[in-house]
Amino acid sequence: MAEPTYEELKARLAELEKQGTRRTGSLEFRVGEKGGVSVYGLGRFPVTLYYEQWIRLLDSGEKLREFLEENKSKLKLKG
Repeated sequence: MAEPTYEELKARLAELEKQGTRRTGSLEFRVGEKGGVSVYGLGRFPVTLYYEQWIRLLDSGEKLREFLEENKSKLKLKG
């Protein structure tokens, strides 16, 4: 693979600068090389699960909410 030219690097830098910094709290979804779905924007690192795992997690959403509420006093909360 050839090294990018100065002009190509300069154009890429200008493109990235136009995008600016990402908004805090916004989520971004990507499909990885191995077929997993990654969610960016939750924390420092992305959360990556495969299709079946996402479906299981989404299906247990109400159970997870109940668990979180029951254990809210034990959890670390921002703010």
